Formats: sequence, C-alpha cells, structure tokens
Amino acid sequence: MHDPGIAQTDNPIANDGHIPMTKDYKATLFLPQTDFPMKAGLPQREPEFLARWYEMDLYRRLREQAKGREQFILHDGPPYANGNIHMGTAMNKVLKDVVVRTQQMLGKDSNYVPGWDCHGLPIEWKIEEQYRAAGKNKDDVPVVEFRQECRQFALHWLDVQREEFKRLGVIGDWDNPYMPIRPDSEKVIVGELLKFLMNGGLYRGAKPVMWSVVEKTALAEAEIEYHDHTSTTIHVRFPVVKGPAPFAGNSIVIWTTTPWTMPGNRAIAFGPELDYVGIEVAAVKEGALARVGETLFVAAALREAVEAEVGIMASKIVWEGPGSAFEGVVCHHPFHGHGYDFDVPLLPGEHVTVEQGTGFVHTAPGHGEEDYVVGMQFGLEVPETVDEGGLFMPHVPLFAGQHVFKANGPVADKLQEFGALLHRGKLVHSYPHSWRSKAPLIFRNTPQWFVSMETNDLRKTALAEIDRVKWYPPQGRNRIHSMIENRPDWVLSRQRSWGVPLTLFLGRESREPLRDPAVNERILEIIGAEGADAWFSSPPERFLGPDHDPADWEMLTDTVDVWFDSGTSHAYVLETREDLKTPASLYLEGSDQHRGWFHSSLLESCGTRGRAPYEAVLTHGFVLDGDGRKMSKSLGNTVLPQEVIGQFGADILRLWVVASDFTEDLRISPEILKSQVDSYRRLRNTLRFILGNLARFDERERLPAAEMPELERWVLSRLAALDAQVREACERFDFHQIFVSVYTFCTIELSSFYLDIRKDALYCDAADSVRRRAARTVLDTLFDSLTAWLAPILCFTAEEAWQTRGTGPEESVHLRLFPELPAEWRDPALDARWERIRRMRRVVTGALEIERREKRIGASLQAHPVVHLSAGDAAIARSVDFAELCITSGVSVSEAAAPDDAFRIEDVDDVAVVPGLAEGSKCQRCWMVLPDVGTIAGHDDLCGRCASAVEAADTVAA
Repeated sequence: MHDPGIAQTDNPIANDGHIPMTKDYKATLFLPQTDFPMKAGLPQREPEFLARWYEMDLYRRLREQAKGREQFILHDGPPYANGNIHMGTAMNKVLKDVVVRTQQMLGKDSNYVPGWDCHGLPIEWKIEEQYRAAGKNKDDVPVVEFRQECRQFALHWLDVQREEFKRLGVIGDWDNPYMPIRPDSEKVIVGELLKFLMNGGLYRGAKPVMWSVVEKTALAEAEIEYHDHTSTTIHVRFPVVKGPAPFAGNSIVIWTTTPWTMPGNRAIAFGPELDYVGIEVAAVKEGALARVGETLFVAAALREAVEAEVGIMASKIVWEGPGSAFEGVVCHHPFHGHGYDFDVPLLPGEHVTVEQGTGFVHTAPGHGEEDYVVGMQFGLEVPETVDEGGLFMPHVPLFAGQHVFKANGPVADKLQEFGALLHRGKLVHSYPHSWRSKAPLIFRNTPQWFVSMETNDLRKTALAEIDRVKWYPPQGRNRIHSMIENRPDWVLSRQRSWGVPLTLFLGRESREPLRDPAVNERILEIIGAEGADAWFSSPPERFLGPDHDPADWEMLTDTVDVWFDSGTSHAYVLETREDLKTPASLYLEGSDQHRGWFHSSLLESCGTRGRAPYEAVLTHGFVLDGDGRKMSKSLGNTVLPQEVIGQFGADILRLWVVASDFTEDLRISPEILKSQVDSYRRLRNTLRFILGNLARFDERERLPAAEMPELERWVLSRLAALDAQVREACERFDFHQIFVSVYTFCTIELSSFYLDIRKDALYCDAADSVRRRAARTVLDTLFDSLTAWLAPILCFTAEEAWQTRGTGPEESVHLRLFPELPAEWRDPALDARWERIRRMRRVVTGALEIERREKRIGASLQAHPVVHLSAGDAAIARSVDFAELCITSGVSVSEAAAPDDAFRIEDVDDVAVVPGLAEGSKCQRCWMVLPDVGTIAGHDDLCGRCASAVEAADTVAA
C-alpha cells in the first residue's frame, strides 16, 4: 500500500490514515501507531525533560555508572560572569556538551565540571560605572567593601548564566562548579604565584607595557582588541651635532604616528643593511615646512614618498651610503634648549624597515617594545614621563600636566615653533584598544612584575609541549607556536582591586622581593581560611611574622593578571577534585584563546610543572550574522539564544552548532534557523516512522541477519559502516561529519529509499511474513542506533523518542552507550551492488515523476516501465524484485537498445526508461495494479498477497 503523494518525500507517514477502499480493510493493515507527535513543541516539552533529569539525578547516575572506566575530562574554559549568555557562549557550551556526551556514550567516564571567571577588570569596571552613576568615588570606599560588591555582582550573573546553560540541555556538576573566588581556589592561585617567586621566574622590572589610561592598569594581550584609529603623523628634523661630513650640520628625518611620545625620545634607530641618501632641497610647494637648501637624510627606498608627503618638489642627492655609516652620529633632541638638553645617538636596529616612514625610527624606550629592546642593548635611560591616568608627569618640560591623548597637537605646534617640524598629517590605521572601555591604549614605562620567558627555559619548554599536544584543527599548533616563540615576558601585575592579590613584600632598600618559605606558608594558610580579602584587611606583620620588620618591607597592593587566575585552573580544579584528572583530555574554546586561556594555561603549567595542562585542544570559530558580519546591537543583527530557544527550542540551536563546520566562523540568521528547523523535521519524521512501525514489536519476531532479504542486509551493512564512521569522528571531535553522515543516512538511504520501499511490506504483509519480520528487526536496530547517535546532539528529542517507546532497560537514553554492531554485517560487495541498484532506480523514479506531473499517472503503482540496461545491470535488476524497489506494479528489464525518446538522466547515461501503464486491476488493500486482482475466490477486489493476509488476520481474530 503506497501513498503516491509521499513516494519521493522524507516523510514516509505524512498522509497515512485516510485510505479510500471499496471495503474497509483498515483493520487488516498494520498502520503506524505511536504517541511520538509530528509536531515537536520543543519550547514546551524540553523543560519537562530537564525536570525529569534533575528529579532522577541524571548527572550522579552517569557518574556512578561510569566508575572504573577510562576517564575523559574536558576542562571547562571559564566564561565571564558579567551578563547574560550570548550566541557565542551558547555555541561553546553546546559543543562542550556534545563532546562530553559522545565520550560518555563511547564507554568512558566523561565528567564535566563547569566553571566561571569571576575576577578582573570587566566586573570591576561595572561596579565603577555604578559608582560614577551614583556620584561615588571608588577611592573613598574601603577596598574590602568594594571587593564584596564585585563578588556579589559576579555571583549574581553566575547564577543567571548557570540556569541559561542548563536550559541548553548541558549536563554537568552544576551544583559544584569551580570559581576562582573561593578561598580554596584563591589559596592555590597564590601558591602558583609563589612557585614562580621561589624558582626565580618572577621578577620586577620597569619596561613599557600596554596601558589603559582609562582603567589605569596594564593589560594583557588577550585584553586588547584592534580598531581603526585616526592618528596625527609628524615628520621631524633631528639636527646632527656630532658626526663626519656631510652629516654634521644637517638633519636626520624621523616619522611617527604618536607625536606625544617625543618627550620620551632618547635615540634614533637605523637599519645597518639599508641604503640611505642625503637630499638637498631645491624647491618646495607653497606652505611646505621644508626649506630650500637644507640637506635631509632618509632611506633611499622611501625618498620619493617622503618628498611627496612633505612637499619637496625638487631635490638632488648629495650623499649615498649604507646605514652602517651612521654609527657614532649624534643628534640634539628637537626640544634642545628647552629642558631636553641631552644627546640623541643613532643606533642600529634590526626592526627598522622601509615599509613606511623615513627609514629612521624615533626611539622612546619608555613607549615601545622594540624601543625598549634597543634601549636596553645600548644602555639608554628609560624615562618615566606619563602617569597612570595618561598625564605627563610634573618633571616633563613643556608638557607637564597635559593628557597624552590631547598632546599630539601641542607637541607638533612646539616642534613647528622650534623649527623642527617638517610636516604633519593624518593616518587611519589599526590601533590597540581596551576591550572593556574601548579606549585607545598607550605603551607606558612602569614598574611591573613579570614572569620571564627565558628563566627556567619557560619558552623552550612551552614550545616543546605545543608539539606534543594534539591540535584540532591542526593549524592551531602553528598559531600558538608563533605566539609563544615571539612573545615578551608575561606582565603579571595589575593596578586594580578586584582579583587575587600579588602577595609579595618588596624590600624598601633592596627593591628585591622577599623569598621566605615560612612567610609563604603563612600567606597560604590565611588565604585558604579567610580568602584573598585577608591580604587587603590584614597588617603586614600578620604575614611577615616575627622574623621580619614591617618597616623594612613594602606590602604590595596590586592584583594578579586575571589570565593567571584562569591559567591556574588546572591546579585548583583538575588537581584538587578526585573525580577529575590532570592533564585534561581536552581544552575547547574559540580560536581567540590561542592568545588567551590556552596560552596562559600552557605557560603557567610549563613554568611550574614542566608540561602542558592538556592533551588536546579543539577550537571553534566565532558567530556571525547571515551576511558574515560580526553581531552587534548597533547593527541590529544580534540573534539571542534565549529567543531561539523560546521560539524553536534548544535542540534546534544544538542542531545549528553541528550542522556547520564549527572550526570555522558560524553564521546564524532567521533564514538559517528555518533551514535547521526543516532538517530537524526530517530527522524527527524518520524517528516517528520507525516508532510507528515498531508498535507491539515482539522479540519472537526478530530474524538473524543471515535469514533476511538482501535489502535488509544492505541496510545493516550501511548501519555498521556508519557506526564505524560515527565512532571515528567522535574521537576526532568532528561532530559536523557525524551530523552530515547520520542526516544523509536518515533522509536519503532510509526515508527516500528503504522506508519508502518497505512501507508496503510493513503495512500489508502478513504478520509472520519473513519480509515484514526482517523489516521490523531492522527498524528495531535502527531505533537503537539512531537514538544513541542523536542523543549527544538532539538531547531532548532523542530522550523523547526513547521514552515514547519505553522498551529499553535504561531510564534515559543518556544512560546508554553507543550500541556495538557486529562487524560481520559489513559487506562492501553488497554495498557496491546496491549502489548500482539505487543508481538504476533513480532513473526510473525520475521518469515516473514526469508521468505524474503530466498527469498520465496518479501514482507510481499505476506504472509498469520498461528499463533498458546493460547486460551486467540487467542481471542485477532481474536478481531482485525491481518493481518493488521502484514502487511500481511491474517492471520489464530489457538489454535492447533504448529508443531515442526514452527517459535518461545526465549522470547515468547507460540507463533508459520507457514509461508504461500496469495491466490489471487495482487492489483495494495495497493499491497495486495486478493481473490477479479479481481472480481470487471470495476476494474479488484483492490481490493474492492481500487475500492471504486478510485470511490470516481473520484466522487470528477467530
């Protein structure tokens, strides 16, 4: 029995239930019966399943069930507790849940302990914003009181996010998450800091660091983002006062995009291997600051660009030579005679290029990493010129008290006043900004605490461990390797209040840190008992003890970089919980964490343990809108997970995560979500068909594979192949491939082929027919496999299907393992044979689709086509019931040449079909058109098969 309206759809039961018959044979048919609804109602049903999981304590049940198994530990990268989750954090948590669930169902003990980042600038900034709105000053509030407000803010949002993550279906130890604001965690973090102190890796140094003048603190690389910024540019003359002819009495020209750093200039760098020229100015544009007759020195490759920019219309070269000729040359500062009365030497620098500028680099050791390196190499002074708020310090001549962001114009004006300015302009370029305040940053020379990349061979160890770790995708290895290879020392100190304190004492005279194991032990004991607030509320003698005079020591009030907090989570989470292990099996975050959590965790663990804290790292992309743009409120293109769940359900969001290649950026939009809803509906209908046709399945019906028809054995072969594919993809965390494989199997090989063909046998065959028993046995196996494979992805829908059938011993589908399918089911030769059959069938169904469209037939069962095949294909077609496979009432196979007007499709040119009508009458039970309809005594409207089935049903009923 077939419904012509659904033969080529993915919904094999879409129109069942209303079957026109002369007599009522409905009671003799095995029509699908299931409580699994076609309409999912996920937004309403999912909370019911969540409640059931918590009522049965599913998380604890999983832990008890998995005791003694091999552990797989995904260590949770902590999200920030400062607002509702967004689509990026939702995607991240879903992906982690899929990892944890698949590993559990592979037979491992896959425990997931969620965690949060609770310290740091973003939370502190929020509290300061509240203060400013209320007219309060943070500095007027006791630091412990301020810290308490930060703590309560973090805990509030932690609770909000916890409920939002749970609503996504994520299973984990939500009652016992980790967080760095607990005293036991803070004790471990401080202990890790003190390990660096004691092994010599921690040191105090004054060097330029990325500094936020708004937040008044140093920032880590991971706290920086780059935006376009318009800078004032200046070309400046530096008069040569010492050097051979023709240098003396002429000018070196520099170019910079940060005029405010000119007070910090202490040298000029040149490229020893570059070519330079001295040009004598012959003509200038009107208004240009260049002077006819003066000689200026620039890189030869940049001469034309410099002349064009500063307005030199004509010049002649009066000197040519290598950069090495400038060794020993000395200039005066452009503000010489106005408080800047020192020599400015020309020094070789490997960082000098001819990509832009003049080939001479203005060098301010207090305002740039490369400048600092050159300064250290040649013993330059590293002046402190700018305070924490971005103001020039009182001792800075000409500009004391001015803010650096407002000083570019005044600096250029003074240079012009003193005859040193050659040109000023504008440049739009990528510039570092604070990710929190969005304000531009500066390089500022300040005393900070650093972890050395060279002491204890930290860089070398980290690079070696990177090569040991497995990276998914593999290019992640190259990214973090280059970052570690080139990164400067780790700036550990922050001039903030909300965080783990930098628990150090600095000698007032020696300016060296106190390294005393007894003091360290007291610090750890107090913080472990009372929390980090004790550092801010206790007098120094409480920690120093009787052996050190507090008058000799300065107790630091800085906090530790928040990336150190999260970077030590392997120590205060993995190493302190009995249900976890270290190193972690997997770290999983966005690709930006190569410079964030992956990075800091690697350095911290390598610096204290000599190894990475993870065995493998998986990265995903970012969430973009449907047009590939970053989502933002200003663009109005944000898609919120809460709204998606409210409209469609969490399973649709989970499906979206794995339906794309999540190692790349993911796009989301209403149109994309609608596509996922359609994909979901196809999967759901497949499950519904299977459930409906397994009604009252009895184990006595089960057939061994060897006794099944070839079509069923082909399905089992495909199922076994898919099982191997799924398991292998799980080990590679390739969930996109799992989705594609399972979805394709369900929609193409099952719904559009096997289930479409077997509807007739399932509905119309006698209950004890081999064909029907084989099909139901296969459906039972399909149900077991599909619900298991889909459970980590569609966690709610798989549970609904499992509960609807209610025949398994497990209370939840999530307490199951992936079923073990017999290897002997695999039959590559059978797969190849049925691939040829499906190829031939595709041409037949294509021909019949045209017949239906042209209304020459109403259903495929009215057809009896002639199929022209090669001898080999013809033999295959005759070896099976090809009419049954094509869902026609008959098929004729011919090896003769096909007529020119036969139907063909482009990619199957050796198969041709000539449509024709079936001969006979229509069976009113199965709708097949057969010659024997009307020839069976007592059953004048049935075919022989249906007459036998009806008699068998009557016998059973009697």
